[in-house]
Amino acid sequence: MCSRRDRFRLAKNGGGGLMGVDPVLLREQCGRTLERTDFPELGQRIEGKVRDNYLRGRVRTIVTTDRISAFDVVLGTIPFKGQVLNQLAAFWFEETRELVPNHLLAVPDPCVSIVKECRLLPVEFVYRAYLTGVSKTSIWSAYEQGVRVYCGHRLPEGLHKHERLAEPLLTPTTKAERGAHDMLTSREELIASGVISEEDYDAAARLGEKLFAEGSRRAAERGLILVDTKYEMGIDSDGRIVVIDEIHTPDSSRYWHRHSYEQAMREGRRDPTALDKEYVRRWLVEQGYKGDGPPPQLPEDVRCEAARRYIEAYEAITGLAFEASTEEPMARIRRNLRDFSSEKFDNSERS
Repeated sequence: MCSRRDRFRLAKNGGGGLMGVDPVLLREQCGRTLERTDFPELGQRIEGKVRDNYLRGRVRTIVTTDRISAFDVVLGTIPFKGQVLNQLAAFWFEETRELVPNHLLAVPDPCVSIVKECRLLPVEFVYRAYLTGVSKTSIWSAYEQGVRVYCGHRLPEGLHKHERLAEPLLTPTTKAERGAHDMLTSREELIASGVISEEDYDAAARLGEKLFAEGSRRAAERGLILVDTKYEMGIDSDGRIVVIDEIHTPDSSRYWHRHSYEQAMREGRRDPTALDKEYVRRWLVEQGYKGDGPPPQLPEDVRCEAARRYIEAYEAITGLAFEASTEEPMARIRRNLRDFSSEKFDNSERS
């Protein structure tokens, strides 16, 4: 088994150190983001919206790029985004390892995770604690249009935007291929269609419920609200359901500062301050874009502000200073992987 130190062997060379929020550095980094990778030596390449996966045997190497997507469309890149996502996911995988099993084996580079290969459950398990969102499929958009049964859950009359729900709701979606849209569904529809068995769905849902409760508790300790999130699950070589991909990152989750939320609700302002990619979604909506057709190009100002929020989210959630690498990312990753062999991991020896 790899040790805690091995799992968090993050490269700190090439400009590492206290990040802060330096507007000049963010603008400079716009010109050296990690948009695409090419590491044939790592195995078969499988490209996702944000992550490039390399598969060899029972081990997968995940390279988290700086690409950003919204409304299931890739929009461009955000400085330092891949480093934030990968390291924040690693933080949560480690912090919740005793609560829910996961696929993480090691983190040899700020943008790279080595994980156990798992069979994907073709469902995204989305938990929502508040009536919010700006996308066409969000729970608030549906409610505003008069929908009162959402993903199999009956909603009461008289609710208001951003209001806390009586209890967190599991609102699953199908897991779409890149370029396609995830579709809202329900437990009953998924099981009836044969997409997933009742046993696997309920077991995965129980794991997601534990994670969401723990994430909400930890966020509250940091003065934050975990508004909603999504989890992906897989089945490992031992037949266990484990959480994969990411946990509680600004891409998979919506966070609000508690004081901002309370003030927004008290004063009747439209939206609390968000620490996630909701900022980018709202900018797109202001441009009249909700996922149909080619997206507008993200201006540098929007890219930098999004980066600032991602970094703020990392530091607010973890209580740690974000350590950034400004080195050219492909060269750094190749160097950090040179002496790191994923073949040393034998999944049969992992618990």
